[in-house]
Amino acid sequence: MTKSELIARLAERFPQLVAKDADFAVKMILDALTAALVRSDRIEIRGFGSFALNYRPPRIGRNPKSGDKVQVPEKYVPHFKAGKELRERVDYGSDGKK
Repeated sequence: MTKSELIARLAERFPQLVAKDADFAVKMILDALTAALVRSDRIEIRGFGSFALNYRPPRIGRNPKSGDKVQVPEKYVPHFKAGKELRERVDYGSDGKK
């Protein structure tokens, strides 16, 4: 699902919500999540999952085209871990059967 599909579904599901308001709400939520990760905060959404940052130390990689060694700098990457309820719903569907 893309961001625009999410906005369209929200506007469709909640007729009192204008598409412009749905767009604003989704943008505000994503901006809040991004700001929290920038501050290195952990985000936990009960029943859905959690977002955190994983540290990747500097390393020596290879350029796939030339095969030359390349220094890859350290970085932090976002990591999502699905919550128990989300995992179970994906595994068993909404009816609870596999």
